[in-house]
Amino acid sequence: MTDNHPDNEAIKMRQRSDWNAVSRGWEKWWSTLEEGAREVSARMMELARLRENHRVLDIATGIGEPALSAARRVGPGGHVLAIDQAAEMLDIAARRAREAGLENLDFKELDGECLQGINGQFDAILCRWGLMFFPALDIALKNINRQLIRGGRFAAAVWSTPDKVPSISLSMNVVREKLAVPPPPPGTPNPFILSDTQSLIQAFQIAGFHSVRCESVEVAFSLPSAEAYTEFTRDISAPVVALVAGESKETQEAVWSALTDAARAYAGEDGSIRMINEAFVICGARE
Repeated sequence: MTDNHPDNEAIKMRQRSDWNAVSRGWEKWWSTLEEGAREVSARMMELARLRENHRVLDIATGIGEPALSAARRVGPGGHVLAIDQAAEMLDIAARRAREAGLENLDFKELDGECLQGINGQFDAILCRWGLMFFPALDIALKNINRQLIRGGRFAAAVWSTPDKVPSISLSMNVVREKLAVPPPPPGTPNPFILSDTQSLIQAFQIAGFHSVRCESVEVAFSLPSAEAYTEFTRDISAPVVALVAGESKETQEAVWSALTDAARAYAGEDGSIRMINEAFVICGARE
């Protein structure tokens, strides 16, 4: 898990563009996403031992979770700094915070791997489904460790193996098959790259975390139909959308039609789609 990629900055630039492009989709499907992700966020905050008056950093916050939930938990005497490299995601997150009447959090466009310009002294740091996209995980974990107070805790969520995360792997498999796209080179950031929990635990320990624990959490996403699943994917899945984007209109529609057909395998008698996924929540404390 070391930095072997020759052009990590190019990866980050593409990521910024891709995630900005789906920011409105995340806003559109937010209730569906959070219904499935709520238990993951809750467990992260429990393992990080968030309580009133804590200072919290939320890395790769997207459009604001678990930052908003953390802000409620730490109360007016606490503070949350939420960062992301996608400015359009952050604009939505900030608006959601204002609408919720939350004044104890700030949003900042920042590279979550480098964390430049942050002074640290956080009681807890959170990162929900962001670590998998860092080109240099070892560097990121060391930088995160430095931002914590002694005994402060870092809790993150990552995805399990593709066969246990159908809501993501189904679309990626269908798109790659239809477009004859080969798998990414080993080590390339992707949703499943941290599914080896033993290696992940070891990476945390090497970065200076102790009392590292990792556990499985079920994440269920429900949608009213196979067509809705495809719409959901088109709107929020930056890696999948990026694969399809350069194709002709006819090819794109053929890909999305194939995805709808594949999604029917998860349909109940009423046609609704329910996909049960596995995530891992990992937490460690600074020495």
